Amino acid sequence: MAEIKDPENTILMELKDGTVTIELLPDVAPKHVERMKELARSGAYDGVVFHRVIEGFMAQTGDVQHGNKDNGFNMGRAGTGGSDLPDLPAEFSKLPHDRGTLGAARSQNPNSANSQFFINFKDNHFLNGQYTVYGRVIDGMAHVDAITRGEPPADPDKMVSVKVAADA
Repeated sequence: MAEIKDPENTILMELKDGTVTIELLPDVAPKHVERMKELARSGAYDGVVFHRVIEGFMAQTGDVQHGNKDNGFNMGRAGTGGSDLPDLPAEFSKLPHDRGTLGAARSQNPNSANSQFFINFKDNHFLNGQYTVYGRVIDGMAHVDAITRGEPPADPDKMVSVKVAADA
């Protein structure tokens, strides 16, 4: 397992095959980092599916409104919702969308990110400067690579649990 340098800014995401350790980047995107920790601490991400998983691109999840496989799940609406919290302003940076980075999913409006995010399967530099990067996988990327593909997947994988390492 990866060495956790800052437990308050590290996410432990449990997937079907094991734990994915994500280092959050509060110096780069403080509002997005705070939102992820707030939703993780409330349990909002637990049970939420990966509703859009594109081979050679990325795995998207985080629709806490419609994507919870364990509570009111509706695959037809998964990916269309957010949380009860207000949308976030873009926090674009010079950080590239490299393999394993976390990006904030949003609509056409740059200031519409809320709860959804994606993990890049490969370097996706065409996204640079257009989507907020606020974390990176430091351990367990093989578990991300094993997420069931599809738009949407026929039987989507879910985040079993998402916790802030300081609370685990």
